[in-house]
Amino acid sequence: MFVDEAEIFVKGGDGGDGFVGFRRESYVPRGGPDGGDGGHGGGVYMEAVENLDTLLDFLGHHHWKAEDGRAGQTKKKTGRSGNDIIVQVPLGTLVYDKDAGILLKDLTQHGQRICVSHGGRGGRGNVHFATATEQAPRHAEPGRKGRERSLRLELKLIADVGLVGMPNAGKSTLISHVSSARPKIADYPFTTLHPMLGIAEISRHRRMVLADLPGLIEGAHEGTGLGDQFLRHIERTRVIVHLLDIMPMDGSDPTTNYEIIRNELSKYSAKLTDKPEIIVANKMDLTDSEDAYQKLKEKLNREILPISAVTGRGLPQLLDHLWRLIEQHKEEEKLRQETLESQIDTYTGETENENTSD
Repeated sequence: MFVDEAEIFVKGGDGGDGFVGFRRESYVPRGGPDGGDGGHGGGVYMEAVENLDTLLDFLGHHHWKAEDGRAGQTKKKTGRSGNDIIVQVPLGTLVYDKDAGILLKDLTQHGQRICVSHGGRGGRGNVHFATATEQAPRHAEPGRKGRERSLRLELKLIADVGLVGMPNAGKSTLISHVSSARPKIADYPFTTLHPMLGIAEISRHRRMVLADLPGLIEGAHEGTGLGDQFLRHIERTRVIVHLLDIMPMDGSDPTTNYEIIRNELSKYSAKLTDKPEIIVANKMDLTDSEDAYQKLKEKLNREILPISAVTGRGLPQLLDHLWRLIEQHKEEEKLRQETLESQIDTYTGETENENTSD
């Protein structure tokens, strides 16, 4: 079961109370206070891991509370601090403060972690309250409460390639032939009800992650069909593969279908239409598909890769083309990052020089 949204409640552990105690030993008159401090409460952390791809675990587990700190003890002993809780989430999870409506963290890297609820500090024991006028204080400080928070989790799958297209365009068949993913495949629309990830391995050191998204239809941005609830999962992809059924069974025009999907993408987010796109004509094993392919190229006036996901025709060429685009995108990202860091270094250097001259 695929779940990409969840709401949970988290609470840090309460701090332990400070202890009220006095030193009582033989031959030590007026030993004085020796109550220790309470331990700190544990915190609640969110950590991104690679082996998860859904928020399903949060459906039956809505409350997460860290361990409380223990109370202080005599002989100035500090109570044990509570253990932290590490809540593991899939890569690409966005953590929102539900009440404030703000994004706390976008967890996109393995091992990335954020503390979403701090534990309370332990209270001070009575040894801290001794003064010249009050040498035997009989009060200590209570531990502070751990922070409580309501969170909203939203998952955006991280993939190199996002497959989009009309229902029955052959997206599931394609991803099942180029990876080990095994989505449901049938001859009726909307067989894919949730996104599916697959890893296509071109060679030993060349692999890419593909995301198969449920089919879109006209009016998806208004909730028609399965709606656009899954389009968030291609916002992180580097390349979009627009799969077209070259000879739709319903008699529709592939050119019109292409324009419908592009329109739905633009209405969801303009960023999606700016992503690199590969148009792929599928089901080229059908009779008269070559004529339909030539007409499609003339109407769209774009480069279109012909494939047959069933027979495997054109799949190696498609994967190789995707690999080159992804590597090009990575290089551009790296260059932008280096340029940004250079600008930051230049600005920081100028600031330091200004401060030095002053």
